[in-house]
Amino acid sequence: MFLTGKRALVTGSTSGIGLAVARALHAEGADVVLNGFGDADEIAALKDELYADHWDSDLTDVAAIEAMMAGAGEIDILVNNAGMQHVAPIDEFPVDKWDKIIALNLSAAFHTIRLALPAMKEKGWGRIINTASAHSLVASPFKSAYVAAKHGIAGLTKTVALEVAEKGVTVNAISPGYVWTPLVENQIPDTMKARGMSREQVINDVLLAKQPTKDFVQPEDIGAMAVFLCRDEARNVNGANWSIDGGWTAD
Repeated sequence: MFLTGKRALVTGSTSGIGLAVARALHAEGADVVLNGFGDADEIAALKDELYADHWDSDLTDVAAIEAMMAGAGEIDILVNNAGMQHVAPIDEFPVDKWDKIIALNLSAAFHTIRLALPAMKEKGWGRIINTASAHSLVASPFKSAYVAAKHGIAGLTKTVALEVAEKGVTVNAISPGYVWTPLVENQIPDTMKARGMSREQVINDVLLAKQPTKDFVQPEDIGAMAVFLCRDEARNVNGANWSIDGGWTAD
């Protein structure tokens, strides 16, 4: 277990992609810190399963982020995964939804990175992994806030990677296509409304239509990539944006 002795914070890790990443890092020996909301009994079970600490911090609140980062201890592996989605035409897009998506999907990563980096640089080792999206590379209609935030994550990843390239710290992004998670499932009704489609049409003609494999990405695929990026063999993988999208962005 090559991550024994390393402490990993995964935001948005009580379900979906984040939980798969947390489990994958734990399997390699990492001491895991979970973050996210959910049923109290389910979270207690996850804490027991992963021997993990848990913070239910609201990552749209800077003070809450700062409290979490101070309380979680020195972090060796930071995975910025927390996110949300809203689907609507831009001229009907609720301003509060825009602000919250930008805060959670983009600004939260800025704050966790700035707070985690000093300890990483002092140790001369660190891994920062940002969950981006195929939407960090291409756009889709009715997702202005999400696409803007994920393009921002791609740029933030590159910038920080250059800043810490000589410090033993790598910064990379993973850009999944559609993964069958609560985030994807919960946007189906809004997409049905925005496009005037049935549930089946949204799944087949909007979601999987983007992916040449016609298959949803599995959360465990993202976990495996995160583990690879933490390996010593990945020490020169820096500032990269890894697509796991069934070929969606190949053209």
